[in-house]
Amino acid sequence: MADITNVSTTTKQVIAEVERAVVGKRALLEMMMASVLAGGHLLLEDFPGLGKTLIARSFAKALGLEFKRIQFTPDLLPGDITGGYIFNRVKNKFELRKGPLFANIVLADEINRASPKTQSALLEAMQEGQVTIEGESLPLPEPFLVLATQNPIEYEGTFPLPEAQLDRFMLKLTVGYPNLDEEKLILRRRRERKQDEVPLREITKAQQLLELREAVENIHVDADLENYIASLVHATRVDRRVAVGASPRGSLAFLKMARANAALEGRDFITPDDIKRYATPVLGHRVILQPEYWMARTVTDDVIRDSVAKTPVPVIK
Repeated sequence: MADITNVSTTTKQVIAEVERAVVGKRALLEMMMASVLAGGHLLLEDFPGLGKTLIARSFAKALGLEFKRIQFTPDLLPGDITGGYIFNRVKNKFELRKGPLFANIVLADEINRASPKTQSALLEAMQEGQVTIEGESLPLPEPFLVLATQNPIEYEGTFPLPEAQLDRFMLKLTVGYPNLDEEKLILRRRRERKQDEVPLREITKAQQLLELREAVENIHVDADLENYIASLVHATRVDRRVAVGASPRGSLAFLKMARANAALEGRDFITPDDIKRYATPVLGHRVILQPEYWMARTVTDDVIRDSVAKTPVPVIK
């Protein structure tokens, strides 16, 4: 079994390898790597062309995991992603043809374009780690991670994700535009390598990643910090601007992400900063505002910022 030093070294190698393809997104890549360690699904909400697919494919390659991409459309059926039984005329019997969900990392591109029926099939895979075909439950490969994307400005022809499904995503992240120097570096790297594809090395394998996850489970969490997490989440439920606050699943996401962040930094204990760093990614999609605030884009961030500011930070010896 891996120790914390091994977890930190390996994950930093993975991030460094992904950075050969993805320019200037160190903080984002660290959060995504921490989520992979914590075993949580990711929702990337940002504009087209910012490298969401590239990031997902690069992580899969560096982690040595099988990668599949599903382009979600309104006519996509549950069987298109789960697979189904096909009749083989040569063998005169039905055979299972597995769908693209049977992979380690699944990129659900523009997830909000699929119908609720298809989204519910993905929901089972995310929550239970299995799919049901013809009444039979089939386990998905381990590890299994859904990385979904959606466009924040395009609502025509989309089906907003229900709160129950949003809650299944451990983090909601944005990629953001590169700055001027980073964009110049993107152009220079593309010109120098003379091809679109960036060849990446495999740093880990699936089994090694599972061992890294086991090591994260041994990171110490002080009782005062557990109380801090609970208080932080509770603060979102009593804010007058909030209709529905974060669920206990949000508290568990804080715990898992704080441990994973500590492991990335080579520590076998968590600190308040490990928790505060993930306040917006963990809570942003779990807080449902009162109707009068729905059109104001910044209110959710204000609620989270106020919750962090009002919650007393424990002093850990």
